[in-house]
Amino acid sequence: MKLNSNGELKSWGKSLFIAFGVAFVVRTFLFAPYVVDGASMEPTLHSQEKIFVNKLNLTDSFSRGEIVIIKGKEENYVKRIIGLPGDTVLMKNDNLFINGILFKEPYLSQNRELAKQMGSQLTGDFGAITVPKNKFFVMGDNRLKIKDSRNGLGYFTKEEIVGQSEFVFFPFSQIRATE
Repeated sequence: MKLNSNGELKSWGKSLFIAFGVAFVVRTFLFAPYVVDGASMEPTLHSQEKIFVNKLNLTDSFSRGEIVIIKGKEENYVKRIIGLPGDTVLMKNDNLFINGILFKEPYLSQNRELAKQMGSQLTGDFGAITVPKNKFFVMGDNRLKIKDSRNGLGYFTKEEIVGQSEFVFFPFSQIRATE
């Protein structure tokens, strides 16, 4: 490509500057790709899958069961929101109770079956735990082998939630919504 004048060079420079600026704003404040690292969300999400994360709706309230990216002290975590601020969370005989009501977790059916085959429960009994004000209680889907709010990660604030997982975009053969 041949540039005919200094004006064309400035025009290209300005266009590139604007494009990089828009890309920076979108990546920083709106949407971002993340790589799943580890097995804590299997079989819902697998290690090294790339997920699209929505950073836009962080001012709204979060929903129970939603998959989020959380900023930890040394790394980011992919977890599922289980307890909202003020909830009482109890796990008994592999059944989750929130505020005394049984909460179905259909995303755990495969892992529960594997745990039964090994002669154990997927999620050990705990509770009743009351989630502090302005905090969230999170767990992964692969509960036999992970750290989460039950055993080491503790509670998280809204400000520590980076974004909500929307869908897996790589590998291309596995493109799907995250639920």
